[in-house]
Amino acid sequence: MNFFQNIQSFLLIIILLFSFVNCQNIPNPRYQQTSSLIGNRLYVFGGDLSTTDTNNDSAANLTNEVWYLDLSSSFNTAKPPWNKDIGMPIGYIFGASCVSPIDNSVFLVGGRMFIPNTATNNLGSSSVYVFNSNSSVWTTPNIFGFNSSFKMRNQIQPVIDNYGKIYTFGGTNYTGFNKPFVNYNDMSILDTTSMTWSTLALSVNAPPPYLDYTATLLPTGIIVYIGGYITRSSLLYEPVSMYEIQTFNTKDYNWSTKVASGGATIDSRLGHSAVLTQNGDIIIYGGRIWNDTTVPATPYIAKLDTSSWIWSIPNLSQINSPELCFHSAALYGDYMIIAFGNYCIMHI
Repeated sequence: MNFFQNIQSFLLIIILLFSFVNCQNIPNPRYQQTSSLIGNRLYVFGGDLSTTDTNNDSAANLTNEVWYLDLSSSFNTAKPPWNKDIGMPIGYIFGASCVSPIDNSVFLVGGRMFIPNTATNNLGSSSVYVFNSNSSVWTTPNIFGFNSSFKMRNQIQPVIDNYGKIYTFGGTNYTGFNKPFVNYNDMSILDTTSMTWSTLALSVNAPPPYLDYTATLLPTGIIVYIGGYITRSSLLYEPVSMYEIQTFNTKDYNWSTKVASGGATIDSRLGHSAVLTQNGDIIIYGGRIWNDTTVPATPYIAKLDTSSWIWSIPNLSQINSPELCFHSAALYGDYMIIAFGNYCIMHI
């Protein structure tokens, strides 16, 4: 199947890399990476290369690799033409990348970071790295007013607006190394034009700490948070309802809840992905139930109408898509491209 074909709505493209033999231009399997679309290139940053370390307790499994696909011409999705770029200064998982609308720089925000070739098996302290895709140069910016509690913040999904402001909600500083940790429900804003940081005062109607959610910025300036799980305390966790959707208004900094009544039945989930279509729908894909790594959430693909707040299940011709979690997704024209990730397999 070639990448470019005539379609009516959107086509799900799965880039499968679970059983390929490693060579120079074929990445190893990975999950918990992040990806960004820069022009016609789909970049993939980092990821966990282990197939057994499900708790991410070994930083040695975190890769610093950067790969990209050139989407400007057609290719066979069974053999995608990967290109390897300059590696990151850190191994990286559980964070996110945001592309600046001003100069196409990529900002890696938060995440678990491992500094290679250090004496200790530990995470780096900086929480922001910048990648210039034109020169393939990585830098660590000087940020004014940086909130030190944000160091090593992970299991988050930042978004960036048209003015270059990155919004990051919640997360945890848990690193998987048996250290004390805190879960957060604050909203942090990084203005990439001035490199200034601000953390908003906690709102009375802010959600509890959110982890492993997706965040999607609508053209109206509303951020839509879908799925994941919340923490009531260090010992009390529960899934986020797919029918009570938290939104944050980037214009007046207010939280509100959208009730997605009616429509299809959608399981709560984490480790899923979300993309915004050109007509304003949010497409979620994959994920697993929040308390069992072997049980995939159903349905595996769903659409949220952000004008009516009604869930539906798209009618796709491709019905044998793999049940993935902790993959990455990007929308290119009418194509949603899914790459890497873990299989969610129920053991019977």
